[in-house]
Amino acid sequence: MNNIKFYADIINEELENLSFSNSPKSLYNPIKYILKLGGKRIRPYLVLISAKCFGTDYKKALPAALSVECFHNFTLMHDDIMDSAALRRGNQTVHLKWNINQSILSGDALLIYSYRLLESYEPKIYNKLNNVLNTVALKVCEGQQLDIDFENKVDLTFDEYLNMIELKTAVLVGAALKMGAIISKASEMDLNHIYNYGVNLGIAFQLQDDYLDTFGDQTLVGKSIGGDIVENKKTAMYHLSISNSNKQQKKALIKLYNTQNSYDKISKVSKIFKDTNSDSKTLDLVKDYTEKALESVNKLNISKKNKLELINFSKYLMDRKL
Repeated sequence: MNNIKFYADIINEELENLSFSNSPKSLYNPIKYILKLGGKRIRPYLVLISAKCFGTDYKKALPAALSVECFHNFTLMHDDIMDSAALRRGNQTVHLKWNINQSILSGDALLIYSYRLLESYEPKIYNKLNNVLNTVALKVCEGQQLDIDFENKVDLTFDEYLNMIELKTAVLVGAALKMGAIISKASEMDLNHIYNYGVNLGIAFQLQDDYLDTFGDQTLVGKSIGGDIVENKKTAMYHLSISNSNKQQKKALIKLYNTQNSYDKISKVSKIFKDTNSDSKTLDLVKDYTEKALESVNKLNISKKNKLELINFSKYLMDRKL
């Protein structure tokens, strides 16, 4: 979709022009660094396109779009520390390029900056935008903590996993769309529908990501296949396999996730996923949540042309080759 690149270029230019203090450089250079690492800029794009769909010039939504992107990058800086990640978007993570203390403090400063970007809006709009950002910020923290808690939880249910990915990933997608609609003074009903569209699409995207990590085409997905298995990440397919396995399969899967990696670990786990039909069940859920998202679009009080733009975005987002 060419309009995504159009808006992404605008967002990148605006991020370049953000005014940060030059002192102390040790605080602000890590912020400038992570913002320059790029990315698809999906979340700020959704703020802009939502405002546009409800009849407002996208330029009025730029401060909110930048706010969402700054918030998102703040979460990445802290997540990378908690995950001991070495790379972010193919580059060295902030806490390794500098140090953990600087990464924490710079992340905090970026979070504060994300709130300051909303101060240009009139009080009524500002209050609504601030409320949405506050609400989603807490939910993202809850989701991240659940993800940490679940690493050592044996009896985790699939519903608990779905709740975690909704909080950690999907709610920010919904919030981005809702913020654009707030700027356009959309009705409460439309605010709910556009938020639900984003949350369900975010869940579908994460479930598809779980699937592609194991069964995707490496040349098309853009990352090594089986990475989640190697890292013992209990994704959607793991939980579905546990729920639908016999005693022998369940014992084998748990053992594979509790032992050191072997050359055939990925193939063994993948076979269990297939034998328990967790691969096809995951794809069924991707379809279900995508359809839920599109149902919300059809309920919106916007033109058919603008509905089509949101539908086409959904197809673009989910059109990753299997």
